[in-house]
Amino acid sequence: MKVLPKELHRYFWDTDPTKVNLRLHRQFIIERLLEFGDEGAIRWLRCTFGDDAIGEVVQKSRRLSKRTANFWRLILGIPKERVRCLSKRSQGPLKRFWND
Repeated sequence: MKVLPKELHRYFWDTDPTKVNLRLHRQFIIERLLEFGDEGAIRWLRCTFGDDAIGEVVQKSRRLSKRTANFWRLILGIPKERVRCLSKRSQGPLKRFWND
């Protein structure tokens, strides 16, 4: 099992970082480091997973902030309409299922 380097443990404050598996938890790791990682964390992320894998996550994630998704789509050359969390459907107000 490939594990996170100790210097990245601080980004996984809500879980046991020693149990984060690089293969099994790839999307979670990429989302977390894109959102909160520093320059060293991003360098490790790009070397470990590559821009293609990062681009896939940027396109399909709904957990990334709009700011982070937009930044990375520009860096990776992804058209805005292909990024799920930037779509109008994802940004609209929540529908109410019951009346108050």
